[in-house]
Amino acid sequence: MMQSHLPRLGQGFYWQDLKEGQAFRTFRRTVTETDLVNFISVTGMVEAIFIEDGYDGGAIGGRPVPGALTYTLIEGFILQTMIQGTGLAMLELAQQILAPVVVGDTVWATVTVTGIRPTSRSGRAVVDSAIEVFNQRNEKVMTYTARRLLAGRPD
Repeated sequence: MMQSHLPRLGQGFYWQDLKEGQAFRTFRRTVTETDLVNFISVTGMVEAIFIEDGYDGGAIGGRPVPGALTYTLIEGFILQTMIQGTGLAMLELAQQILAPVVVGDTVWATVTVTGIRPTSRSGRAVVDSAIEVFNQRNEKVMTYTARRLLAGRPD
């Protein structure tokens, strides 16, 4: 028997629950060797810097991971919390990598709502946000802006 009147655990925000300037902090997550191996295997990013232990590719100091892996770990946090069940589409993304992330680093982010524009149909809105990603030393390693289509509260 479906209990649709009960609140759903893990439900993300409807656009009406957000306001411009509102900020959130994600959980933290340590990037593992397994994360790196699985990510480069499934994406085909088998570049020498990622697959060769001790690769002499510069002075990074550690086993670097693709920026795309760092981004997807943070998006996982956002999907599981902020927009679970309400996110309809990623419309636009602009990203800047500021520093390397290596295996063993712990990443986390802040998410700040920078704009909300209701659409003309279906109770939806375009929600803009600025995401800043940090490592365990609170060094900013990435920034990106995201424009998403979010659902509105059901009638």
